[in-house]
Amino acid sequence: MENAYPLKQVIDDQGNLLDVTSKSLIQEELVQKAYYHMYRIRTFDKKAKSLQRQGRIGTYPPFEGQEAAQVGSALALRENDWLFPTYRDHGAMLTFGADMTRTFLYWNGRLEGCVPPEGKHIFPAAVPIATQLLHAVGASWAEKRKGTQHIAIAYFGDGATSEGDFHEGLNFASVFQTPTIFFNQNNGYAISVPFERQMNSKTIAQKGVAYEIPSVRVDGNDFFAVYFEMQRATERARNGGGPTLIEAVTWRTGAHTTADDPTKYRPEGQGAEIVDPIVRLERFMKNEGFWQDAYIQSTQAKIEEEIEEAVKAMETYPKPKVEDLFDHVFAELPSSLATQRDSYLQLLRGE
Repeated sequence: MENAYPLKQVIDDQGNLLDVTSKSLIQEELVQKAYYHMYRIRTFDKKAKSLQRQGRIGTYPPFEGQEAAQVGSALALRENDWLFPTYRDHGAMLTFGADMTRTFLYWNGRLEGCVPPEGKHIFPAAVPIATQLLHAVGASWAEKRKGTQHIAIAYFGDGATSEGDFHEGLNFASVFQTPTIFFNQNNGYAISVPFERQMNSKTIAQKGVAYEIPSVRVDGNDFFAVYFEMQRATERARNGGGPTLIEAVTWRTGAHTTADDPTKYRPEGQGAEIVDPIVRLERFMKNEGFWQDAYIQSTQAKIEEEIEEAVKAMETYPKPKVEDLFDHVFAELPSSLATQRDSYLQLLRGE
């Protein structure tokens, strides 16, 4: 089955153009957008890791290495589409228009971090595995019934394919031909479980066969491969063609979260041969004459200033209250949780 789903590429590791049919589609505006967003979310990611190590935000899941997959997919969306992220997709969220200060607030434990900008259809990051797939199918089905051309994208990792929600989501989307993009980032590990222990299938793309869903496997470190395949999938969905399953093969360079130690389960040196997606884009820009020192320097300075301002704004908020965990979940708080809340409050008062 692996041969049935070859890894689609537009540029290679050295930034050489492999797909000459795409050359006319790669204009300077698109290249600059790609670089801007990929550098922006990489810088955000590094800052968030630093803040966590300093105790200024909570546990954080890095996405370094997955920038091309997240930016390439999110840039192919339209304003009124729906985005359903996992806890590792804040890069896609930021690219699609999420507020950076609120994104930092999410990782600092404040409820405001779950609120998207006015008019943006961005759901809060799903920490339970695969639940967001069902939400995306429901939202896209509603859009179809309303007669719009709005679609939904559900992000998920390779571990989510072991959950029942994955199969239920694909089955429902197939039966009702919902305009849903199932966007898998196969980053090699589901926490500490390697891909080959997660499934016997050689690819994730082949799982669409059982549901008669068009599937494709792309190089997730190749921005252009991701972007162009997403464009094809979104256009098909908008015009009644139903769902698509996209497997973006990428690599999680760091730990699962800042509470994880990947040296415990990854062989030493694994992944060292994989070329950073931003380096790959930079090589392409230099090869094809898109590299401009003045643009790069001004872009980097602008992004670094934006991130520092967002951190300052995040830190003007009061610290989150643990008792907020007990609010807005149940109409009437169960007695067991009420006891936990009261015990905590008593502890705070020194009783």
